[in-house]
Amino acid sequence: MLEVKNSEHTFTVELKSKKHVNNISISDQTHDLVLFEGNLGKLLELSLAEGDVLEFVGVNGVLRIAVTIEQLKKTLTEASKNQS
Repeated sequence: MLEVKNSEHTFTVELKSKKHVNNISISDQTHDLVLFEGNLGKLLELSLAEGDVLEFVGVNGVLRIAVTIEQLKKTLTEASKNQS
């Protein structure tokens, strides 16, 4: 189960096939960069699942990110102010 704990946010990416993965890069440098890029395809659903898990469901897979409702509200409020 995903959760927000001690200001750390967990995430999962689940793709139906490796053909939807565009790039995976794990650095052998000292800064340990990891990059994962893929394609969820057409967005079918966007919802809050399991309480504080933002879930993007696409035709190619699912992206889940643990984030609180308060954090989402704050971000949306700030984004709307910036668009004005």
